[in-house]
Amino acid sequence: MIYDKVAWLGADFIPTFIAYVLSFIALFIGSITDLKTREVPDWVNYGLIISGVMLNLLFSFIFSNPSFIVSSVIGLSIFFGIAYIMFYSGQWGGGDSKILMGLGAMIGVNPSLVKSQFLFGFFINALFVGAAYGLLWSFFLVFKNRQKFMREFNKILIRKNIVKLKRFILIALILLLPLIFFIKLNHIKMLGLSLAFLILTTFYLWIFVKAVEKSCMHKLVEPSKLTEGDWIVNDVIVGRKYICGPKDLGISKRQIRNLIEYYKEGKVNRILVKEGVPFVPSFLIAFIVTLVFGNPLIWLI
Repeated sequence: MIYDKVAWLGADFIPTFIAYVLSFIALFIGSITDLKTREVPDWVNYGLIISGVMLNLLFSFIFSNPSFIVSSVIGLSIFFGIAYIMFYSGQWGGGDSKILMGLGAMIGVNPSLVKSQFLFGFFINALFVGAAYGLLWSFFLVFKNRQKFMREFNKILIRKNIVKLKRFILIALILLLPLIFFIKLNHIKMLGLSLAFLILTTFYLWIFVKAVEKSCMHKLVEPSKLTEGDWIVNDVIVGRKYICGPKDLGISKRQIRNLIEYYKEGKVNRILVKEGVPFVPSFLIAFIVTLVFGNPLIWLI
């Protein structure tokens, strides 16, 4: 089944087809470059945004139907808001955020078609696919760096605050489990067991994520190898002057130029950066899933 088949079979066949094909091409190119360099070229991102708005404006003139450009502007606005939140919460990089905005501009959101919005289905699928993709990528990194990972994992486990938290969780579980088995109502018993399992798995999953981040995603690079948007792990201060750090949510070109000069002068060494998960391939997978299966929430409704 192809998602939104009404649009595919109706008068909007050509605009819809063009929008989906161009979006797929942008996601495909972005996925390759993201996997290779952890970057999505600006010409892909801004090209998708600009061409999305211009094409929909052109379609509005050709078909004498303003809904094309209106849908494009609404889609761009909605996904700009989503991308802004995800970027400044540190969940996505700049390339991930901009390509999502491009999809909003290209495919658009038509407020008159509440149940058949491709981008809403895509976003829901992207959340599920992204979670599974991120977990699999983490396991891949652990496999590649298993010795470093185990050292970091064990190091985190013996920290004083983690040991205290482990004791607190253990005491809570010791108190909770006997109460669960005395309860006669099965659904309450299952709820209590689920809660105990969730507490335990959340604790170890948090340690797993932290260990993966420190052992597999941090690397030292020379300032000349930095690219705009790289995440800096620690504050870089020369004298008493702040140059860059994690609060910047991505280093700027000006900061990179300053670091290169300071590196040449011997005032800074290599910079510790955090490599993000290349998430654009998960967008591509979610895009294909949405084309084939549609919005998963529709199945539940």
